Amino acid sequence: MKHWAKIAVAASLLFAGAAHAQTQTGFAAPVESSIQSVLPRMIAWRRDFHEHPELSYEEVRTARIVAAHLRSLRMEVRTGVAQTGVVGVLRGGRPGPVIALRADMDALPVTEEGELPFRSRARGTYNDQDVGIMHACGHDTHVAILMAAASVLAARREEIAGTIIFVFQPSEEGAPPGQMGGARRMLAENVFGDLQPEAIYGLHAWPAASGTVTMVSGPFMAGSDRLDITVTGSQTHGAQPHAGIDPIVASSQIINALQTVPSRQMDAVRSPVIVTIGSIHGGVRYNIIPQTVEMQGTIRYLNPETRDELYERIRRTITETAAATGATAEVTITENAIPTVNPPALMARTRAAAVRALGEERVLTGLPVMPAEDFAYFQQAVPGVFFFYGVNPPGVTPEEAAPNHNPRFFVHEPAMETALRAMVAVALDRVSE
Repeated sequence: MKHWAKIAVAASLLFAGAAHAQTQTGFAAPVESSIQSVLPRMIAWRRDFHEHPELSYEEVRTARIVAAHLRSLRMEVRTGVAQTGVVGVLRGGRPGPVIALRADMDALPVTEEGELPFRSRARGTYNDQDVGIMHACGHDTHVAILMAAASVLAARREEIAGTIIFVFQPSEEGAPPGQMGGARRMLAENVFGDLQPEAIYGLHAWPAASGTVTMVSGPFMAGSDRLDITVTGSQTHGAQPHAGIDPIVASSQIINALQTVPSRQMDAVRSPVIVTIGSIHGGVRYNIIPQTVEMQGTIRYLNPETRDELYERIRRTITETAAATGATAEVTITENAIPTVNPPALMARTRAAAVRALGEERVLTGLPVMPAEDFAYFQQAVPGVFFFYGVNPPGVTPEEAAPNHNPRFFVHEPAMETALRAMVAVALDRVSE
């Protein structure tokens, strides 16, 4: 671990157990008192979840802890929504709007390399392989933050004008083959019951400055779909390539040609696109040209309006490049996530609430990014805002920090207080008189 990371761990351990010192003035005294009192438990929950991560649709232990906490707050609780999801309903003492707050619970098939005292040593099975399991994307913090927000808001139950739905979602990181992802499955299973929220909010840990949140109006995170390509040629001896059709050569030309889709076939300003081939398999022996080559990749895009055009160009580029070599290509595109788009008017109100709670200098305006989030499916059903909170230790730049999904991904725990304050602020903005 780098020297800065060791210092950061020490700092987290020192400050996380006590109410820590970000001076804020955006809340009434009783709310501020509730925030301060819940901080040690929030950190303890996070560490417990980090040490005991669970893969998609295996979040049994996490869900059990979440449900028990919500019941202790006298909420209406549903479990087993989308297999392992949990939904809690907090009905305020006064009539008002319905809103929803969401956190994702699943971990990744990543073996942790950090030196935290609560590092994960969990192992499991993913794609029939034995793998390490780690909260390498910060979902452990998301769950703990929303549990803490539930505590703060439930303490003000009689003053709340409206209803808050707490959604703890499984399987954000991608469902097992043949299954539906967590957000879509929760919606299909009537996650909101007989209630209809007027807004939903979610957040995500991100390698940016601790103590900040980043809010982007409009397209924020990319759509993400899987690309599967099977190139078929004609098997032959490696010394007689003319006697067959080489799918390996055809595949290499397809990989190069695909890069012309974002760079030469799509408007780079109107429709930012990434096409990545991450896996290629073909052949069994050094001197045999194989019959087929299989490739898998990912497609990322920000503009939903250009998606059909993008896919048409991808299919055409692949099939016609293969045909030019005498091979054929079969193309399958499978939807994983649609773009996360924050409605401008709702984002403006959300940002104003965050500024009141955190201060103007802590609420940043960033640029869209190409990772994806299935929170976007909730935004199809309910107007929603998704934002980042920075998790880097002081003095660590985004370029120096390990990115999400990295075995050394690191969360500076005092940053979680900022996320908690932001989530409480945007909720109270809707259900407080």
